[in-house]
Amino acid sequence: MWLINSSIGRKVVMSVTGIALILFLTFHCCMNVAALFSREAYNTICKLLGANWYAVAATLGLAALAVIHIVYAFILTAQNRRARGASRYEVTAKPEKVEWASQNMLVLGIIIVLGLLLHLFNFWFNMMFAELTGMSVGHLPSDGFAFICDTFSNPLYVVLYIIWLVALWLHLTHGFWSAMQTLGVSGKVWFCRWKCIGMVYTTILMVLFIVVVLAFAFHLAPSLCCAA
Repeated sequence: MWLINSSIGRKVVMSVTGIALILFLTFHCCMNVAALFSREAYNTICKLLGANWYAVAATLGLAALAVIHIVYAFILTAQNRRARGASRYEVTAKPEKVEWASQNMLVLGIIIVLGLLLHLFNFWFNMMFAELTGMSVGHLPSDGFAFICDTFSNPLYVVLYIIWLVALWLHLTHGFWSAMQTLGVSGKVWFCRWKCIGMVYTTILMVLFIVVVLAFAFHLAPSLCCAA
């Protein structure tokens, strides 16, 4: 099947799964921003996304998308390295017009995967997994607000999350327009437009995530009555 066996097919899979993950990040960002204004509203969303069959099914689908995206990324990286052969060890000048993110997608990918595992440990493990298994945790599994407060009261987690989000931003600013180019919707006219749209969109997305982290770390939002 060409989606699996050919380089172009693998890039198409990477692009489609990447766009789907960006859409999820958009939803997740909106959900997190709600926590800045209302503990009740955020926890209501957490209850809707708890151990319900549809939430579990969506989580499994999201996990599949993430695994496929990551696996294909490593396959394409290995393929590109094999294609370059010994020439990758030669000292050459940095190509003009090649973004830093494009040249370091593997490093960014590793940071992103490690950050994802940390995030799953801090939230999914204590919330959906705890609810599914009946495991005892520090708060009610549906009290996502309390878990946010606990996580970002730790300065180390604040720093690690910001590093993770910066790596995500670098990855997405390149990946957004690259996906559009792979899918054939980025001609000469739209190439620069997609780069601009991707830069603006992903920057807003990551800034909002960082705002949430810092707001909880420094108790800056009106909803942050963490002692409640």
